[in-house]
Amino acid sequence: MWDVEERFDPKIIESLPGAGFLVRSTGGVVRVERHGCAAELRRTPDGGYQMTLLPSVLVNGVFSRLWDAGYQKFLLTDDGSKFPALASQLANLRRFNEELRAAMGIATHYNEALGSTCHVTTYDRVKGRPGAVPDESVGAKPSSRH
Repeated sequence: MWDVEERFDPKIIESLPGAGFLVRSTGGVVRVERHGCAAELRRTPDGGYQMTLLPSVLVNGVFSRLWDAGYQKFLLTDDGSKFPALASQLANLRRFNEELRAAMGIATHYNEALGSTCHVTTYDRVKGRPGAVPDESVGAKPSSRH
């Protein structure tokens, strides 16, 4: 996972378009995109940048959280929508994460390079315990699209 306390030099952020990333900046907030994924960084009072939204798959242009429900991975949006994560989305997320780390000069540790790291992992197969009903534990709404 990313060290969210780390501060990045503005020169690193300025170099990202040259590395093939789409970079949008508004009022001190920088959104870095590629492969249908994005991350967000904000300017700090000391003039650096801090990551505020970890690399995520974009769902209709909105950041999502990757959730491992035990039987499948899902993408959750802030409005409670839940979408099954496709293999291509997971591959793109991993690719985006690796390329962004390389472009920003951040080392990748062995355990992080093994696969997708979920933002949320909440499930339990024991009735009555938190996570027994996966959708309830993360606040996902039922979808008619399944």
